[in-house]
Amino acid sequence: MLTHAEPATGHDSTTQGDVSAYAWVVFALTVGLLLSDYMSRQVLNAVFPMLRNTWHLSDTHLGSLSSVVALMVGVLTFPLSVLADRWGRIKSIALMAAMWSLATLGCAFSTNYHEMLLARAFVGVGEAAYGSVGIAVVLSIFPARLRATLTAAFMAGGAFGSVLGMALGGVVGAHLGWRAAFGAMAALGIVLLAGYVFVVTEKQVAKLQPAESVPCAPVPGVRMSFRALMKGLFSTKSVVCAYIGSGVHLLVPAAVWAWMPSFLNRYYGMPTGSAAICAAVFVLATAVGMVACGNLADRISKQRRERKWSIAVAFCVICFVALATGFRMPAGPAQLVVIGVGMFFCAGSTGPSGAMVANLTPPSIHASAFATLTLANNLLGLAPAAILTGIVADRIGLLGALQLVPFAPLVAAIAFFIGKRSYRADLDRVNALRVQAGR
Repeated sequence: MLTHAEPATGHDSTTQGDVSAYAWVVFALTVGLLLSDYMSRQVLNAVFPMLRNTWHLSDTHLGSLSSVVALMVGVLTFPLSVLADRWGRIKSIALMAAMWSLATLGCAFSTNYHEMLLARAFVGVGEAAYGSVGIAVVLSIFPARLRATLTAAFMAGGAFGSVLGMALGGVVGAHLGWRAAFGAMAALGIVLLAGYVFVVTEKQVAKLQPAESVPCAPVPGVRMSFRALMKGLFSTKSVVCAYIGSGVHLLVPAAVWAWMPSFLNRYYGMPTGSAAICAAVFVLATAVGMVACGNLADRISKQRRERKWSIAVAFCVICFVALATGFRMPAGPAQLVVIGVGMFFCAGSTGPSGAMVANLTPPSIHASAFATLTLANNLLGLAPAAILTGIVADRIGLLGALQLVPFAPLVAAIAFFIGKRSYRADLDRVNALRVQAGR
């Protein structure tokens, strides 16, 4: 059977040893800000029980405080990412980090549910385009063959940030109160922002980018039309399937991350601090799984490009089986182990999805392409997850709501399976267009 290589986009010929040390510094600082991003987002879940008691909130209200961030990210990610492509990605990153840090500080001073909801909305505004712009910066300075690994590692930064936000937020909240937990996350974000602004510049990053990654650079003042942009973002059935599959499968980690501290508090009798730390272990399992699954996808699909889709389907099915079984088991260590297995694979398709989108879209619009992916991730998975689980929990209990969550990966598996069927032809077509454009 004939084998197919991934497209030679970017400096694919570059070897691992040829990657600049500065590129790794940019990667580390960009991931560092992503940690702050998700620490600011997930600290809320660690103090759910405290807010519930302080303001007498329902699960629906608690879920809305979590979901409003993802909702704002979903609504604003695309327009802000397009602006970032034109205004400057590095400057945009700095502005976004400043906004989510200040908004998190605002959460610490909230006196009621409505003020907290408003502050959380501004956290979402600040975070809106960071994921798409940050990964676009990273992918632009590394070899194309590392895309699934780098995408998974970058996205796993969000999971590790969630681990830190949940664990540290729970500890600080248990000892100093929930206001101090938000204040600590805001302070860390400001410190990381200062380091990023001092080290990373547009000029230095541009030096690391190959000419083909910035094809429009030689023609200053010329901007891609909206119609051409839409054509580049949605030109094939397979890239649309990648958007949908990626978004739907992320409903699982978003729901479980948001409600695991409350689950452990209610069904295992754990105090707030202990529940947050224990829940952080499950988030850590997701983070490790994202990196491991992304690397595995790169290795297995090195010679057969369509294998990324089969791997994504497999991860979704394993997640469904493990979590559907785990949440129906009696409370105890065995239940937590099985749930942990499901959480390891629950975001495993993130790396393959990002690689698919990068391979199927022109490098010049990668920030916009990843904005579209972020839009799908948020509107289809991250935004509705917490609030829908809360609404259902108010009616049938939190455990019953969590038992329904694992069905989302089955829908994602169907989308990935459909995308696989047309991926080979779609990728050949995209590569042919790239060759024509380069003549």
